[in-house]
Amino acid sequence: MPPFPMRRFLGGVFFLLALGFGPLAARAETALAAVAANFAETAEALVPLFREATGHDLVLTTGSTGKLYAQIGAGAPFDLLLSADAATPARLLDEGKAVAGSDFTYAIGRLTLWSGDAARIGTDGQAVLRDPDLRFVAIANPDLAPYGVAAREALESMGLWAALQPKIVMGQNIGQTHSLVATGAAELGFVALSAVKSPRAVTGGSRWDVPQALFTPIRQDAVLLNPGAGNDAARAFLAFLRSDQAARVIERFGYGAGG
Repeated sequence: MPPFPMRRFLGGVFFLLALGFGPLAARAETALAAVAANFAETAEALVPLFREATGHDLVLTTGSTGKLYAQIGAGAPFDLLLSADAATPARLLDEGKAVAGSDFTYAIGRLTLWSGDAARIGTDGQAVLRDPDLRFVAIANPDLAPYGVAAREALESMGLWAALQPKIVMGQNIGQTHSLVATGAAELGFVALSAVKSPRAVTGGSRWDVPQALFTPIRQDAVLLNPGAGNDAARAFLAFLRSDQAARVIERFGYGAGG
């Protein structure tokens, strides 16, 4: 496999070739994209750039990766999936519901412990989690959301998973988890760094970016689903995701870019 920068370069080359010479430029189409909740805002920022670059359009449906997977299994006509993990696209490929060889990592998720209180979290995130006065800490449901899996792994690595069980409240996806903290239902929570860095965020608060050594990297993979196999817009968007232009947007929203 080519080294990472080369993979991104080749993705950009294929994208340009598609625009100039391939069938993608032949006619404008619209693709239906299932998008993990944590990536929704970033995807919304990418769509107009994609539309301008290709003439194609994209309609987004967002939700937890687990629920999107269930909808795809039930026959929802999505053309592509932007997952919050790598396992779900791999499972869809194994089940014959996606196009072989179309999966790739488009973003690396980053986990942060966040509070709406600017004075709540200092440089030692573990200290605030061990505070006996802590009432509630929010995480996404590990059975539905990869960021919930990462939060559980981080707490296990810190030796706090069992001790904090009575204090854990769960959101069904990472967006709902962020809302639990933003509204004060939980004093702090493990959320996507992208949500805290969002241009729409109205409260700064305080945060501790969870060290990568405490949890498995959150690879977010994209895959072309069977209904999108003949959809030019779906193929064009997956190519666009691997361009330098898309990478800059993805990084600005608090992710590591894939390639």
